[in-house]
Amino acid sequence: MSNLQFQNDLDRLMEVVPDKVKRHVTYEQMEDVIEIVLDIGRAPEIRHSSGKIEYLGKDIVNYDDIKYITDRIQNFTSDNRSGIPGTLHRISAIRNRQGKIIGLTCRIGRVVTGTIACIKDFCLMGKSILFLGRPGVGKTTKLREISRLVADEIGKRVVVVDTSNEIAGDGDTPHPAIGHARRMQVSQPQFQKDIMIEAVENHTPEVIVVDEIGTEEEAQAARTIAERGVMLIATAHGNSLESLIKNPTLSDLVGGIQSVTLGDDEARRRSTQKTVLEREKQPTFDIVIEILDRNTLAVYKDTSEAVDYILRGWPIRPEIRKVDETIKEDDKQDKPQTQGAAEQIHSYDEKIDPSDSLKFSFSRQKYVEEMKAYKKIYLYAVSRTIVEKVIERLDLNAEITRNLDEADIVIAHKNFAKGGAKILSTANEYRLQVFYIKTNSMAQIQKVLKEALQISSSESLQGYYDDAERALDEAKVAINKILAGANNIELQPQNQQIRKLQHELVEQHNLVSKSVGEGAERHLRIVGGQDFEQ
Repeated sequence: MSNLQFQNDLDRLMEVVPDKVKRHVTYEQMEDVIEIVLDIGRAPEIRHSSGKIEYLGKDIVNYDDIKYITDRIQNFTSDNRSGIPGTLHRISAIRNRQGKIIGLTCRIGRVVTGTIACIKDFCLMGKSILFLGRPGVGKTTKLREISRLVADEIGKRVVVVDTSNEIAGDGDTPHPAIGHARRMQVSQPQFQKDIMIEAVENHTPEVIVVDEIGTEEEAQAARTIAERGVMLIATAHGNSLESLIKNPTLSDLVGGIQSVTLGDDEARRRSTQKTVLEREKQPTFDIVIEILDRNTLAVYKDTSEAVDYILRGWPIRPEIRKVDETIKEDDKQDKPQTQGAAEQIHSYDEKIDPSDSLKFSFSRQKYVEEMKAYKKIYLYAVSRTIVEKVIERLDLNAEITRNLDEADIVIAHKNFAKGGAKILSTANEYRLQVFYIKTNSMAQIQKVLKEALQISSSESLQGYYDDAERALDEAKVAINKILAGANNIELQPQNQQIRKLQHELVEQHNLVSKSVGEGAERHLRIVGGQDFEQ
């Protein structure tokens, strides 16, 4: 958005606010302001995108100031929102118990171009895309720009379902920011689902854009639209894909979740409980994009695969895309994006701290920690109750097994070592490490558990992570070849834990794999061709 256009739109807002706000505001000061707030009995304030709050003078807001604004704007709808025709500004009211307005939030709307340059390739695929992210992170801004991109540059028939005129502004004429996309207004939020269906039935769109899918009925309407072959671009409540999966109201957007009871053999093979969660059906959206901040996005290119991985606890890492901040917005306005998307992507390792587990689920750090801690423990003369408490307290990815042949390590009481000679001898035959405790105390067991589960160097752990990543990538390539009709494919030798990950990946694609070879040469063979048919 050019500075001139921004100033013109800001002038429209300044026309409806009282003098006690106007005289403290300059264009330079408003460059990064997201809201002007007026509450009865308090000084007016402006809130910057950085989180900074700035108070405008010492004069407090009174009822005359509120009336000054409400007299100059359209009536508030049932969701207490209004706007200024021809702009993207939104004015929301706070009422007291008697329904009288006692506060106003004037949210400043801007056209920001270039925010989807790094994901333009996904927008051109014709697949349905769901955006997730916290409030104020730029979800609606991206919908606005995608609407213009798909309608103007690709020439598709786009209909924007605009609840409370969030996307295309107030008034009967949509804001130029959505290009030639058509806009259907929604009078009240509860009618959004009906307008979504009406748009498909009456206006033959190729693409529908919806902001904030938040109810089960709207999720069902979205599925109906997707099943009719219409591309759907939407946002939903939720910060991450993992949180959306856990939301019973909206989980249908990514396939829905159902509880499945496994047989004893299958549960033992998976090393899980008998009751597990699995995806119920195909997701409504093909691609899920988490907006981490205004310039950073985490992309799950295959929603089905991502949800299956998360439900099974497998490691998954989204593709990180970053908007190139060096590209000036003014240079991009009204110009097609000629720069390749790859030129605007910064690599995961350069820009994202893998230890920040709050940013996206199943990150590199979480996977590393799981691989470091995972062990099955066999106990001899050691308090099972205390060990379970320690595992829970330290949040260790370990479990107690009653079968010695399934164990990774053995923890035994030193005073009873002689009585357990047969068990310890068998453990030696299995080449299992045996750790001894002196007493059945919490402190002693905790100390031995830490010693037993610890990996000495971060370098060796990093090496294991890289080996696992390479092995899974190799398995994915082989799976694609088998699905294309290839015969048996043998993978490179791997250790037992990495082979287990490969087995599970193959099983997810409804194929068969076997471990073949001996010792250090043991590896996976993925069955294909005639052998698979047999």
